[in-house]
Parts: sequence; structure tokens; C-alpha cells
Amino acid sequence: MVFGKKDHLVGLDIGSSFIKVAEIKATGKGLVLEKFGYTRIAPGTIVEGRVIDMESLADNIQTLFKSQKIREKNVAISTGGHSVVIKTINTSNRPEKALHDTIYSEAEQYIPYDIDDVNIDYQVLGESEFSSDQINMLLVAVKKNLVAEYIDLIHLAGLNPKIIDVDTFALQNAHERLPYENKEKIILLIDVGASKTSLNILKENSSLMMRDTVSGTNQILEEICDQFDITLDEAEQAVNGKTNDIVSQDRIQEISLKVARSWCSEICEVVNAYQSSVNDEKVEKIILSGGGVFTEGFQELLLSELDADVSIINPFEGLIVDEKKFSDSFITKAGPLASIAIGLALRRIDDK
Repeated sequence: MVFGKKDHLVGLDIGSSFIKVAEIKATGKGLVLEKFGYTRIAPGTIVEGRVIDMESLADNIQTLFKSQKIREKNVAISTGGHSVVIKTINTSNRPEKALHDTIYSEAEQYIPYDIDDVNIDYQVLGESEFSSDQINMLLVAVKKNLVAEYIDLIHLAGLNPKIIDVDTFALQNAHERLPYENKEKIILLIDVGASKTSLNILKENSSLMMRDTVSGTNQILEEICDQFDITLDEAEQAVNGKTNDIVSQDRIQEISLKVARSWCSEICEVVNAYQSSVNDEKVEKIILSGGGVFTEGFQELLLSELDADVSIINPFEGLIVDEKKFSDSFITKAGPLASIAIGLALRRIDDK
């Protein structure tokens, strides 16, 4: 991986609960974590992946860049959710130009939106295991109005959007750089955010199955709001351990565990669907990221449901980290939140 000044990018992960920013610089000794920070945004600023309060969010981004003293204006961002469709499809093996020329007609049968309303991209994964005349292809479609919305947001924040990635791919990019052993194992990457959960089954850094669900930590807050008739802000304060005479910590734990069980059920469905389709392969390692990893009991539930190793990602591993700038406690707390921003910061202008 060659880094140059001209193609340098800042990774900006815009979530529905937090925005995170990362800057990585190359030195003769290796990749250095130059900047990383995050800030919470107001509930309702982003709903189901769509920006509701553009000016407020642009202000949040500007404030975060200023607080981190980031001067670079070129950024890589990502998106996800129901406006993004990712499919692994099987198609006839033909020259690249012919494939490119027919991709829209090929994709139309897999996309639940008008084909004129989406941007299409694809990546050839290799020859089909069933026939040398067929290839496996990763197809990605993103609604054009969503892309336009995020471009407007970044411009409003005074920045230049150079790459718009997909959350799942950005997380995979961060994972691929990590010095894990046995990458030939089947690995499941899980990112549990505030309003969605992304699942990506990998083998040797190639994606075998991807799924996005609408599950996330907001479910815990919404359940608390419903049961105790309080606002989202009050529910969030209670979850963060602030004094609340209405909601006890015992009830929060009960609700959190109930929601975590529903996450596990959805994850098990995806794992079982994959394993039943391949017969002789099983998911051996699960790597967690996102704010959901802090949900009490979640890891233990996964361990009890699936016969696999479960760990939390550390996207800073392998980077040179100045302990004077980033304490061990900060790195431990920030790690699960940082993966997508780190994956985006590793991107370069015009790369694929």
C-alpha cells in the first residue's frame, strides 16, 4: 500500500449516533495514527440513513475537524442501510468491456428500485465453483438521491467528498490490514451500530455473504422510552449510567439482554443460511465492532449460540500510535467505534 501526499484522504464515518474522523499518515517506520476523534450527534439528526438536519450535522462535522486540528479537506465517507443493496450474483463469463456494457440490464433483476434511480458498481470475485463459463460478482447499488444528499452535506461542511464507500466495505478494509493469523478461516465481521447491523462473511479477505439489518442500539433506547414514557435523551442518560429515579440499572440490563438476544437470533439465521449452502464450511471466528459491542451479555450470547471464537476488533493494531496523544484507555474505548473511519482513512483517491 503506497501512500502519497496528493491522494491523501481523511476518513469520515457519519453514523446516526456518532460521527468519527480518522487521519493516517505514512512514514518510513510505517502507518501512523495522526488524528482520531468522535462526537455524539443529536437524536433524529439521521433517520434510517437519511440526513434530516443538514445544517446541524454539517456544523457537527466542522466542529469535530476543528477540535482534532485536521486541515485536510479531501475526505472518504461511506453509507449503508436499506438505500444500499449488496448482492453476490452469478453471471456468464465474458470480457470486461462486455460485462461493463451490460451491467445495468444484468443488475435490474436484483435491485428492488428503478434502475435509473441507483448508481451501480461491481467487482468480479472469480470463477464460479459450479462452472468455468460462469463468474461470481459482487453487485452494489446505491440510491442516487442518497449519494447526492451526502455530497451536499460534505460540501456544506466545507470539505471535498472524493470517495463514497459502503460501510461494510470500509470495515472489511480495516480488517484486511490487521495482522490476524489464519485468514483462511471463515470469519464473520459484525458491526452493530445505532440503527443498523452489518454482517460480512469472509474467507481469505473475499466476501462470501453480506447482510444488513435494521437492528441496533437504538432498539434499547426505544424500548426504555416505551416502557417508562421518557424521552430519547433521558433514556440515553439512563443507559450511560447517569442518575435516573425512573429507570433502574437492573431494568436497563434486562432490556439490553432482551434486545441482544434478538440480534443473536438474526445473526444465527445468517450464519445458518451460509453454512447450509456450503455444507463443509463453518464460521470459525466472529469479530465484533460498533457501539453494540458494549451491550452487556451480547458477546456471551453469541458464544453460547455459535461454536466460534468471538472477539472485539482493534483497528488501531498495526498502526503506530503515540501514547502521549492517545492513552491506552482511550484506544480501548474508541476501538470498536473507529473501524469504519480507519477503513476509510486507508483509502486513496481514485483507488478501487
